[in-house]
Amino acid sequence: MNYNHPLINGSTVTIRVMCAIVFLLFSFCWLFFQADQLAMTQHVLSGGLTQYDPVMGTLIITGLLMVLQLCINHFLRLKKRSHALTYVPSMMLLALVSEVSQQIESGDGVSPWTWVLPLLVLLVLGAVVWVARLAQEVESDRNFTLFSRPMWINALMMAVQIICVAWIGNTNAVYHYRMQTETLLADGKYQKALEVGKESLESDANLLMLRMYALARENALGEKLFEYPITANVEQMLPTSGRTRMYYCPEDSLYKFLGGRPAEAMTPMHFLDLLERRDTTLNTRTPAPPRPRTSVSPLIDYKLCGLLIDRQIDRFAREIGKYYPLDDHLPKHYREALVLYTHSRSNPVVVYHHDVTDEDWRNLQELESRFPNATERQGRVEDQYHGTYWYYYKYLR
Repeated sequence: MNYNHPLINGSTVTIRVMCAIVFLLFSFCWLFFQADQLAMTQHVLSGGLTQYDPVMGTLIITGLLMVLQLCINHFLRLKKRSHALTYVPSMMLLALVSEVSQQIESGDGVSPWTWVLPLLVLLVLGAVVWVARLAQEVESDRNFTLFSRPMWINALMMAVQIICVAWIGNTNAVYHYRMQTETLLADGKYQKALEVGKESLESDANLLMLRMYALARENALGEKLFEYPITANVEQMLPTSGRTRMYYCPEDSLYKFLGGRPAEAMTPMHFLDLLERRDTTLNTRTPAPPRPRTSVSPLIDYKLCGLLIDRQIDRFAREIGKYYPLDDHLPKHYREALVLYTHSRSNPVVVYHHDVTDEDWRNLQELESRFPNATERQGRVEDQYHGTYWYYYKYLR
């Protein structure tokens, strides 16, 4: 009479299926999460000759990693408690995908540790595998069902590997905002690009530069710029000085939009002044009166917003009348800047009033007067005036 349990004869199919499902699901999700930076990596490595397809790229990379695991499993024949170890090389390559992408984007090249560390891990893994193969010969576990001890040991090892991938790989939110924004800009989806990370307070110089380009394309620089975090100075709002860069979206598209590209490295404001001087020289007609907003060149909005970022409201007040009629139809941030200027200068060169904006300014003054503590005052003002030029000018130093 045979008293053997149906799973006693070394059948570990349940464990193998569980590990495979966990790996496939995680790989698909991780690669989709990394799709934008993988597109940038392929674009840089191919010199812009090829494009990354998220669906096909995910299928191909996951398939290759799964084939690698099958080969390792065939060679090592790890079963029972240690089967999940056969996924370590595949998980390691999955983690290195985003790490290499970040190093390429930073311009520092691929760090030697990117290759040395995996080799060290593989050496340690070799020792662990040797011990595991010896141990599996004397393991007493004979039950490999879904709730058995070997199953949960393998599940724990897969979970540890997933955590390591997330730790090694790039999960920086701002970096992903930048890559996603560049991808959308390259496709001409400017409004969608402006929605990326809009609710987040995290940003950097490159992301601000990309958002300014998208806003300029939507003719909304003077209307919405300060609704986004201003985490850079005026020297970084264009890639002309090399302090900011575009990696996936071609910089030529930005320079074509502005009407010229710099012959050498220079500050953005100097570049904009040169373009404006060139356009003025080419125009031999009598200077026209201030034009309506829709006809203002995008380089003018860049210039005016650069002055606001730099808090040069005196120069802004002198310059804006050359390009815009000082009426109720000015973009929101220009109205705010002029009202601030009018109420903060004893002898303003321009006196500007706008019923709604003036009322908002008075409400701001009343709100500030109620809170003598600087920290509390800033918190209260931020609640009601975050996204205005006033909050940026007075509190974001």
